[in-house]
Amino acid sequence: MPNLREIRRRIKSVKNTRQITKAMELVAASKMKKAQQSALSGQPYAALLAETLSHISTRIEELEHPFFEEREVKTRGIILVTTNRGLCGPLNSNLFREIIRAETPMKFVSVGRKGKQFLSRSDRDLMADFVIDDAVPYVQIKQMTEFMIDKYLSGEIDTVEVLYPRFINVLTQAPSFAKLLPIHGLDEMITELRGKNAEPFESMNDDRNFSFEPDPKSILNSLLPLFVDRQAYQAVLSARASEHSARMVAMKTAKDNATKLIDSLTLQFNKARQAAITQEILEIAAATSSNS
Repeated sequence: MPNLREIRRRIKSVKNTRQITKAMELVAASKMKKAQQSALSGQPYAALLAETLSHISTRIEELEHPFFEEREVKTRGIILVTTNRGLCGPLNSNLFREIIRAETPMKFVSVGRKGKQFLSRSDRDLMADFVIDDAVPYVQIKQMTEFMIDKYLSGEIDTVEVLYPRFINVLTQAPSFAKLLPIHGLDEMITELRGKNAEPFESMNDDRNFSFEPDPKSILNSLLPLFVDRQAYQAVLSARASEHSARMVAMKTAKDNATKLIDSLTLQFNKARQAAITQEILEIAAATSSNS
């Protein structure tokens, strides 16, 4: 059995660790609330933008645009959104499993240090690495999507997708592919975005007639890159909320485990101290008996 000094040292060490994990849990909780609010607040705009595209596309007799063109998928273009730091449970490893299971060849753009490290170690085709700040500036998202759009239009990749940890709730984050190009399923996307909002917001699905200047096709051509930017932006915001949620849960689990370990060590310390006291009493009694 370890001596009392060693047990006391371990208890002190674990208490320090618990204090650190508790602080990290509180920081992650604060960041999670902000990230979650940012992700939710952008959904009405994304839904209305999707409705606008759907509405305009019905006004064009022959809808021909490379963003809508279905082609044979020989190479998938993947924007891999991971974290820069660890201590967030299996959040990143779940994304990596999706890549390992994929059969179609992929080319990657990485967002986050962990993803870049994985792609380099596994010798994947990494086209570029983009640094997105914690505040998720829109201009940084736009630079990334412009890069991917150029690769898509040149034929180097046949899809543009975002692989990210989708925020479902505080305890659940699911690895998900969000397909940016080619664009399809606008109606399903609109329904999903509206279903995530507790409060209804304005819709274009009414009887109003809209006039488009200069013409619907020109407006559509202008809105399509914006739509791709916005979808990527929403995915990164969701990934940030997932990261902070996963880290908060991981730190809470670590804190709880530290508390259990402290209780166990305290019990061990008390038993050792009691054994030492008992041994000392026995030695005193034995010495007294021998002297009498």
